Amino acid sequence: MSKIIESPPDTTTAAFRGRQQPATFLPLFLLAYFGAALAGLSAAAVSIPLRLSALDPGHKTQLLSATIAVGGVVVIVVTAPLGRLSDVSTARAGIRRPFILGGTLVGVCGMLILASAPNFAWIIIGWSITQAGFGATNMALNALLAEQIPAKIRARVAAAFGISTAVALPIGSWLVGALPGNPLYWFGIPAAFALVVNVGTVLVLRDIVRSERVPVDWRSLLRSYWISPVRHKDFAWAWGCRLLVTMSLVGVISYLQYFLTDHLGIATEDAAAAQGTVLGVYFVGSVVTSLVFSWISDRTGRRKPIVLFAALFTAVGLLISLFSQDLAMFTVGVALAGMGQGAFVSVDVAMMTELLPASADAGTGLAVVALSYQLPQVLVPVLATGLLAIGNAGPNYSALFVGSLVAIVLGALAVVPIKNAR
Repeated sequence: MSKIIESPPDTTTAAFRGRQQPATFLPLFLLAYFGAALAGLSAAAVSIPLRLSALDPGHKTQLLSATIAVGGVVVIVVTAPLGRLSDVSTARAGIRRPFILGGTLVGVCGMLILASAPNFAWIIIGWSITQAGFGATNMALNALLAEQIPAKIRARVAAAFGISTAVALPIGSWLVGALPGNPLYWFGIPAAFALVVNVGTVLVLRDIVRSERVPVDWRSLLRSYWISPVRHKDFAWAWGCRLLVTMSLVGVISYLQYFLTDHLGIATEDAAAAQGTVLGVYFVGSVVTSLVFSWISDRTGRRKPIVLFAALFTAVGLLISLFSQDLAMFTVGVALAGMGQGAFVSVDVAMMTELLPASADAGTGLAVVALSYQLPQVLVPVLATGLLAIGNAGPNYSALFVGSLVAIVLGALAVVPIKNAR
């Protein structure tokens, strides 16, 4: 194990081993996470579907599935090895700062390619570069959650992460809907914001610096994808829970714009604004429960019952959405799903960091955690393509919602066998 140059750790919790940070770190840290989410989610959920609708409206769902799947493969391929390389980095700038800055710059380049893509092939290229770049950024930011945030406030900071992700979707939808109909604005403005806030975080972060080199070869990089589910059963169950719950939400959100236009009859030119409204309600619901349940979880130390209840409550919201025939009732279902997800994401992240078997290597461990919400980007498009094709009356969104319900119920049940979390 390499030596680490750092300030004395916070003695209130052994899980915290970072350096004393300036007062500006936490707000910039949260803004950096929001910036990366805004860039990636606005592109995936709004801007890319709009571009595909213009390029090939007859095959837009298939093209979107392929785009999401390819981007998912890319982010899976790069995140775990970069997490390992970050853990053992001896860069004078620190173990996380180069990956935050470098990843953001690559992600911005990918967004600019998306903005000028003349055809579907260039959309795939641009999205792959975007996913690789912001995948590196998110890996480093998530590692900081375990390294620089004491466990006594970690669920609340994780709740802020969840709020950042939730608010990024409606803000991205509203932003794209309000901007001129030029892809350069759709992709360029979120990318510019992400760049500014991540640069700010890099400038204020007092990063951990390692002084001794650790040999890295292809075998150790391959091992960075793996934590034995046999030796670490609790972590495996928590990982499976996160995977299934994320699959459920990805299945609904990825095709939300097309659901609004094809199933609920929203005009294409109004789809981005309607999507922003729906996701805004989702955000409001998630914020309230994130703040309340993360505080309860931190004060009581209880994680499992909140995660279980939150997943099942999300399922209730999806069930209402499944049977909705108008935008108003669909929005009610989405609001309830948002309330469930607000509680789930904040407490589930805290629980997973506490179940990591190798907490000293936060980048590697949290890269494996990241697979639980990256794999759905590959699995969901494949499964969704089959579900949407059921029947002969066009895309079968009911089948898609049923599949999402099954996934989230199974995810909730995966929490039950966990023993080493309250």
